[in-house]
Amino acid sequence: MLRLRFHGRGGQGAKIASRILGTAAFFEGYYAQDFPLYGAERRGAPISAFTRISKEPILERGIIAEPDSVFVLDETLLDDPHAHPLSGLKEHGIVFVNTARSAVELKDTYKISVQVITLDITKISLKMLGKPILSALAGGIAARIVNLGEDSLKKSIEKELSEIITEKEFLLKNKEASQYCFHAIKPIEIKIAKGIHKANPVITVPFETALISSPTIYTTGNTPLRKTGNWRVFKPVWNYDICTKCMVCVVRCPDACISVNEDGYPYTDYDNCKGCMICVEECPVKAIEGMREAHAW
Repeated sequence: MLRLRFHGRGGQGAKIASRILGTAAFFEGYYAQDFPLYGAERRGAPISAFTRISKEPILERGIIAEPDSVFVLDETLLDDPHAHPLSGLKEHGIVFVNTARSAVELKDTYKISVQVITLDITKISLKMLGKPILSALAGGIAARIVNLGEDSLKKSIEKELSEIITEKEFLLKNKEASQYCFHAIKPIEIKIAKGIHKANPVITVPFETALISSPTIYTTGNTPLRKTGNWRVFKPVWNYDICTKCMVCVVRCPDACISVNEDGYPYTDYDNCKGCMICVEECPVKAIEGMREAHAW
């Protein structure tokens, strides 16, 4: 499996570049997975995006901590301790950096020991698109580095960008810029290490009834000071005459607000119950009713 990571600034196109690469791999017959990671920061903040490509079904999930290759769309990120784009890069990994400087200069400046490839795709983008939008260009470079075909790249660009670009002429320019960057990079042999994850032990958790073990809203990590019960419009009310003590409501409550009383019947913590009414929906004998709140507690 190839594990690839993109680093850029909000608005540069790192997220779409990751999608272009993943879709191109899919068109070439691989399994592919891609997704971004960014917060609520403004445009220009560092973001990351991830792509996995494999001949076998991909069972991994989550961020890629140990990539085979890293694509850096803004050289200033190399010095950014929050972005830290080279973290976890494998010993035989490859780094692409969007910069006007040479690979030798970059390796000396940032003390990079792995193979570095550079190309000033911002300059190319300004010349060919008239704007510093790098998604199609970075996607073309990434496709070249991981040895995907040109036809797959073309189809991917068409699919991904036609969903966000309505102007045909601009879409065509993006295709041409992507092809230009694809051919600007020489074919590379990227080495893939076999498996990076150690086997995880399987822990068997014994079954315990809700009387002995059940989730609780006050488990460590939650705050006892922040009450959420006043969010509620409806509150659950149990009819113990028909309740079978099956404990489905205890298990299904997403906020762990339902406990079991001394008689073995479930009840909710109204200080924290948000009134989602999932317990009402899930109760197999309809022993819980959603009652309209008369006023805030």
